[in-house]
Amino acid sequence: MEPRSGCPINAAVEVLGDRWALLVLRDVIFGDRRYFRALLTGSIEGIASNILADRLVRLVDAGILTRGTAARGQRARYSLTEAGIQTLPVIYALGNWGLDWRPGTDELRSRQQFMCDEGPAFIEELMDELRALHLGALPKPHDGSSPLERLDAAYAAASDPTSP
Repeated sequence: MEPRSGCPINAAVEVLGDRWALLVLRDVIFGDRRYFRALLTGSIEGIASNILADRLVRLVDAGILTRGTAARGQRARYSLTEAGIQTLPVIYALGNWGLDWRPGTDELRSRQQFMCDEGPAFIEELMDELRALHLGALPKPHDGSSPLERLDAAYAAASDPTSP
């Protein structure tokens, strides 16, 4: 589909400007939900199956995701492309705006707050991990837990009522 204009902001908004597209990407990136059923049942916002199917097609058509071939009776697995991985800084910026200007629960804000506290170097490290998971790139060495493990730990700590 040709964009309505040659403006790069318009071209990006035509692909990423839909809330469901961004939430699907969020769930693929941070939740490692890569199958239709996992995306459908894992969405805390309650995405409808027809909307999910449409957004997956749109994201694949836009080159943000790939859809693996599935034999009869098997599920197709979605993976991020490099263009999809490059949406992470955009999602990060939107999340930072949400931290500053929108209400939410401590639990659901914890991953974003962790990324904000860690800064841009963490986002680069996370993008490297996504390249290994989705594109088969060699993982870059790092000390300790992976970026996704550290995000999960931040969420678990915020979810634990006994945590200080």
